[in-house]
Amino acid sequence: MVMVNISENSNNKIQGRFSTWLIKHGLVHRPLGFDYQGVETLQIKSRDWPFIALSLYAYGFNYLRSQCAYDAEPGGLLVSVYHLTKIQDNTDQPEELCIKIFVSRKSPAIPSIFWIWKSADFQERESHDMFGIFYENHPYLKRILMPDSWIGWPLRKDYIVPNFYELQDAY
Repeated sequence: MVMVNISENSNNKIQGRFSTWLIKHGLVHRPLGFDYQGVETLQIKSRDWPFIALSLYAYGFNYLRSQCAYDAEPGGLLVSVYHLTKIQDNTDQPEELCIKIFVSRKSPAIPSIFWIWKSADFQERESHDMFGIFYENHPYLKRILMPDSWIGWPLRKDYIVPNFYELQDAY
C-alpha cells in the first residue's frame, strides 16, 4: 500500500477537513473517507505516528476515546485504530477523528502514544495481548487478559486454538 501526500488542489471526495489541515502542515497521510457517523478516517504510517499524534493534540484533540486493533485478513496486515475527540467548553458537538495504522504481522511495531494520551495505557496493552502489536516505548507493555505463559495472539485470524487448556485455580 503506497501512501502519498495529496495536493491541496485534489478533488478527492474522501479528503476531509483534517486531511486538508495535515496537508497544509506537510504531514503525510492517506484519507480513507468517512464512517457511517461522518467521522473522518485517516491512515498514518507507523513511523510518522508520534509526530502526527503530537500535532493533533496541539490542534486540540485532547481525548483518546478508544484504541483498538483488528486483523485485516489471515496472514495480512494488522491494524491499530485510534478514535480521537476534540472536547471544547463552548461547543455542544465535539469533533472526532479516526486514525488507522497498518503494520506487517512479521514486525508489528507502532510507537506508543501513552506519553500524549494516558488513556492509551490499558488499550494498547490489550491490543498487544490479543494481536501481538508491539507498542514501542510503552511503560508497561505486558499481557493484560491472557496469562503470561500463553503462546500466541488469540484474536489473529490465523491463530490456531490449542487442543487443551490448562485449568487454573479460580478460587
